[in-house]
Amino acid sequence: MTKVIDETFDFRQDTPPGGDPDALSPTLRRYHQLLWSKPMPSGVPFVLVDSTRGVYLHHRSGLGEFFLSSDSVIPSFRKESQLSQVIAQIPPGEWAAFMSSTYTIGGMMVFPGNRVAGKMTINCARGFHPRIKDRFDLTVECIRRHYRGEDSPLADTIERYRDFFALFESFGGYVDFFLLQDLVKPDYSSLRFFAPFDGFAASSPVPASRDAYNSYRLLATDFIASRNRRIAAWSLSQATLATGHERLTR
Repeated sequence: MTKVIDETFDFRQDTPPGGDPDALSPTLRRYHQLLWSKPMPSGVPFVLVDSTRGVYLHHRSGLGEFFLSSDSVIPSFRKESQLSQVIAQIPPGEWAAFMSSTYTIGGMMVFPGNRVAGKMTINCARGFHPRIKDRFDLTVECIRRHYRGEDSPLADTIERYRDFFALFESFGGYVDFFLLQDLVKPDYSSLRFFAPFDGFAASSPVPASRDAYNSYRLLATDFIASRNRRIAAWSLSQATLATGHERLTR
């Protein structure tokens, strides 16, 4: 059976030189549309279209109207000055493999892409907030706290999109929908962080020492690999179901 999703595909490969895969890779957009067009926990279909002018992916139904954009969620921190010497010591092949993994589907997410009241989207806020610094594990921790009614550095931003997060009914529903089980503990009560977590205290979320950065890289790539396997298995199961249904209806 032909694979619907190639979990090894690096989305930079079909992005124009110098362009952003999140906006310009046609394969990435197609994968997002295929993966996240499925029933919500309520059983109601959530269908995404890519034909709405000026919108990456769009949904409109009785569930509401949602405008989604793509985000590469595993930062390399290569622009952080305190890491320049650490990154310079990583063998080129090892660095290239890390960067390539971050541009596979396991390192990609969709978030609401419309600005509310002229304020930052989730994508922007998580990149600019000094207690998040674009880290996906910390972003998901903020989302977990949202479902529990707890405060977090992104609480106000996430609250602006409460209708979107309400679609999933619970943190577990959100995790299962986006196939993020490898980022959380089995009971969904806490996360498997990519670096020691201090509860959003004063320390920087950027892993600045060589050991801390290498550990971050290992844990992040392990998550990507695990999620890629999960995505591939889910995609194959859906293709198998579709084939079975087609045979039954002939």
